Amino acid sequence: MSSKSLFNRFRGNPILTADNWPYPANAVFNCGATRLRDGSTLLLCRVEDHRGHSHLTAARSSNGFDNWQIDPEPTLPPDMPSHPEEVWGVEDPRIVWIPTLEKYSVTYTAYSHGGPCVALALTQDFRTFERYGVIMPPEDKDAALFPHKVGDNFAMIHRPMARWGGAHIWVSYSPDLRHWGSHKILLAARRGAWWDANKIGLSTPLIETRDGWLMLYHGVRQTASGTLYRWGLALFDLATPEKCLLRGSEWVFGPQAEYERVGDVGGVAFPCGYTIADDGDSISVYYGGADTCVAIASGRISEILAWLKATGSPDCIQSYF
Repeated sequence: MSSKSLFNRFRGNPILTADNWPYPANAVFNCGATRLRDGSTLLLCRVEDHRGHSHLTAARSSNGFDNWQIDPEPTLPPDMPSHPEEVWGVEDPRIVWIPTLEKYSVTYTAYSHGGPCVALALTQDFRTFERYGVIMPPEDKDAALFPHKVGDNFAMIHRPMARWGGAHIWVSYSPDLRHWGSHKILLAARRGAWWDANKIGLSTPLIETRDGWLMLYHGVRQTASGTLYRWGLALFDLATPEKCLLRGSEWVFGPQAEYERVGDVGGVAFPCGYTIADDGDSISVYYGGADTCVAIASGRISEILAWLKATGSPDCIQSYF
């Protein structure tokens, strides 16, 4: 199977745009996603206003594809003055259900004068939120919790930026979701002419499979006409997630459709969430197109894993330092 056939665009794309919104908005894109207990789908969408500041608003659908019911006002707006780190907005949420807490975690980017940083909120109903505030200082983003503890600690993937040496995907651990340490690089950006050279980041939260933690990540390639955001795959050990089992060499999805190539930021397909169907195999990935709209690409986890096993390599970090 070709890597470019692993994900298929929904014919009804884009599924959400600013035109669908119940109040004025410039753009609607990068959304966290989850299936609720009643089987419906909730998207927590990044909504950019006409100032350029973002907030998060929930959209709900019984089938995850159409007939979206959108909250009439922002669901998770910046909280000033309690959280001044959000003065320029909140962006790019990732949603993970934490069984031991019986709550959803929402990791998102808080943006202010100090730069982008990772913030955390917990919720049971996406109506009220318990904000933990900043849990990783600037410059850091693209974060998601593991649904289960690793040993005695919570674990989180995130992407700090370094002035020198590129941007890589890290994992960190915490006993209480507030104090984080034991920081380690999980997946390194390649160097040179690779599609994922110099800058990578987590896309959706990890996907738990029998073969390991499946990671969908994005790579940023600089071209003469701008940047390209495309998707790659990696697999990590279930018990010891710092152990990378396989990494694909090719990108598997990139901006090709008009709604991915034309918009506020052209050449971007940026996923932040997914849902898995009742069969445990069919996956719907929700992504932002050109920082302007929300779209869906669907695939099968079994086929994704089969491709990764057939073509992947365990060389995930060592060759790039």
